[in-house]
Amino acid sequence: MNEQTRTEIMALRREQNVAYVASVNETGYPQVKAMLVLEHESPMVHYFSTNTSSRRVAQFRGNPKASVYYCDPGSYKGALFTGTLEVLTDSAAKAMLWREGFEMYYPKGVTDEDYCVLRFTAETVNYYHGLANATHAVKELL
Repeated sequence: MNEQTRTEIMALRREQNVAYVASVNETGYPQVKAMLVLEHESPMVHYFSTNTSSRRVAQFRGNPKASVYYCDPGSYKGALFTGTLEVLTDSAAKAMLWREGFEMYYPKGVTDEDYCVLRFTAETVNYYHGLANATHAVKELL
């Protein structure tokens, strides 16, 4: 991966407020959901939060294969990260991702049992821009 591609992927990821997270349902079909971008530990690790009781959490617990897509529709750039997702319910992960205003969704606060963190670990990234489309190991972004 050249430096320009690396820079563009990292900028795309940093500048987007929403990512599209895909899971696999119980019959093997992909399902996509828009989710707020909250944290990035590294180019390999992305964090989201949701309800522990959600259909999405049940799907990830049954099959951790996932993808996360960041795009800028105005410039026709997109980065599709593919990897695995784990559901975290420990207090440290929940506290790390907690934001003011989450009480609207989780009335018991950061300890609400219906609040969990999704930790996505990417293995590859497919970058699309200007009719170019290439897949790279995420380690090349480090």
